[in-house]
Amino acid sequence: MPFGTFRGKNNILKLLPFTKLVNLNTLAPMIIKSADYIASYVDVEKCPKDEVPEFAFIGRSNVGKSSLINYLTGRKKLSKVSVTPGKTQTLNFFNINNKFQFVDLPGYSFAKVSKQLRNKWENMIRNYILQRSQLQYVFLLVDSRVTPQKIDLDFIDWMARKYIPFAIIYTKADKPGSRDVSTNVQLFENKLLESWEELPPSFTTSAEKKSGKEKLLDFIQAAVTEYYKTLSSREKALDA
Repeated sequence: MPFGTFRGKNNILKLLPFTKLVNLNTLAPMIIKSADYIASYVDVEKCPKDEVPEFAFIGRSNVGKSSLINYLTGRKKLSKVSVTPGKTQTLNFFNINNKFQFVDLPGYSFAKVSKQLRNKWENMIRNYILQRSQLQYVFLLVDSRVTPQKIDLDFIDWMARKYIPFAIIYTKADKPGSRDVSTNVQLFENKLLESWEELPPSFTTSAEKKSGKEKLLDFIQAAVTEYYKTLSSREKALDA
């Protein structure tokens, strides 16, 4: 997987630390055998201390984070799905195969809350992303039915400037208006190319049509494999 290249202000090129993933063809397909809710937190300092790789899911409110997590894990009720935007208000942790963790983050851009509460959510999200050493990737979910939204592009820009590894997941490809998916995805990528020399990894998923799951799980599998490979090498070096 090539590194994503972001062009910052004054045309300064920045190489984002996207994991150099192993050859996907050498890995067996990922099978999620177990997926369990761990707990929810509002303080990153109190989050689990386990040294296991984490993958966080974030996006605008009601973009389909819970539905995607349930689809990936094959557990319909693992993450609570709500039609009410802004329902997720905590950092929700899930143990996957006793090997890595999914983290469902609060959605951003939900306006029907107080400014104080919205600032609290934003600080919680920011602290988690910047401070969590176990975090491997942030999966940014983008509604594929709509044209590029400034708030999504701004969030990508923020992660790029903070050197946060991330991938984009285009969701709701099965919903009404999905005929515009390919057009909207192209528009989004065109906007990114105004600041990027090379696009970050991206996936298109549909929980209803059951599509896009395998490629995304392969990507996660490769990142998990690389994590434990690096961890093993580090431990051997310490023992030497």
